[in-house]
Amino acid sequence: MVRLLKNLIFPFSAIVGQERVKKALVLNAINPSIGGVLIKGDKGTGKTTAVRALADLLPPLKVIKGCSFNCDPDDHTSFCDSCKDNESGEIQVEEKKMRVVELPLGATEDRVVGSINIEKALKEGKKALEPGILADANRNILYVDEINLLDDNLVDVLLDAAAYGINTVEREGISLAHPSNFILVGTMNPAEGELRPQLSDRIGLQISVQSIMDIVDRVKIMERREAFENDPNAFREEFKEYQDQILENITEARKLLPMVKVSRDMMEVIAQLCVDMGVDGHRADIAILKTSKTLAAYYKHEEVESVDLEEAAALVLGERFHKKSLDEEKIKKQIKNAENEISQENTGDDKKKPLKMKKENKKRGE
Repeated sequence: MVRLLKNLIFPFSAIVGQERVKKALVLNAINPSIGGVLIKGDKGTGKTTAVRALADLLPPLKVIKGCSFNCDPDDHTSFCDSCKDNESGEIQVEEKKMRVVELPLGATEDRVVGSINIEKALKEGKKALEPGILADANRNILYVDEINLLDDNLVDVLLDAAAYGINTVEREGISLAHPSNFILVGTMNPAEGELRPQLSDRIGLQISVQSIMDIVDRVKIMERREAFENDPNAFREEFKEYQDQILENITEARKLLPMVKVSRDMMEVIAQLCVDMGVDGHRADIAILKTSKTLAAYYKHEEVESVDLEEAAALVLGERFHKKSLDEEKIKKQIKNAENEISQENTGDDKKKPLKMKKENKKRGE
């Protein structure tokens, strides 16, 4: 039974509670450019289970057969050096299951970025890259538990890869590069120290999780885990319809996302909100914009609405301020204040139209 369970993942749709964690993961699956998820909280709250369950749920990746870097055959601009060299020949395609690639805290830099086979380069005159963790993570999920305890040199490596989507390895005057686009999921316990601001700023969504205190839900967690361990195949079959529905929602949202529009009024509210909150830089503005559009696609809205913006702002800003507790109600008030400020600024300005925010109270998902 233990061996069988190793090959089976607990269904994403069967996870009880932790709705914000699941929503944040789904949004990044729809739009990886959001920038990943930072989950703060105690151990044992289902964070790892949710990450692995999402990867198991998602459709397989199309990759170039034999490529160590999971190059996308439909995106020639992101080919690794090896695939570029063979681009003139026939490209064979295969499918690979999406994976969760873990980055251990004690990993060496060579293990993470990879290394160059100097002997082969000198003897055969060929550049040969020994793939590292970032190679495995390309187009997959990179999971870092206790990310706040990661060595500074590895944090720098992650920053570079996240910023450019490329991992460059340089040794003995030889330089090689490969694509390195991944969904970064980091977990941490704030009691063990804070995350470096440079890395925290790069992660799009930040949320906190707590242990579920509702007795009914806690019993449900035990019941579902018991049922899964007793007969994992039957349990997975029980949730197959729900799994298929989540996958369909993700697939449809991916298609709709490029067509989602956002008004200038909405962008002004995002900007005013970030100014009012004292946000440094502009990454939070962009993260809210991308998350709002992704939520709109998820809820099948053709244009970003207030409900999308409110939820996006809570996911992006909610855990970025240590001195302020920002729940969704406080976020709504901040957004309302931002709308009022912009309306006042626009009063008497003939060049600007009055602020019009779309406030439809549709049932989400309809």
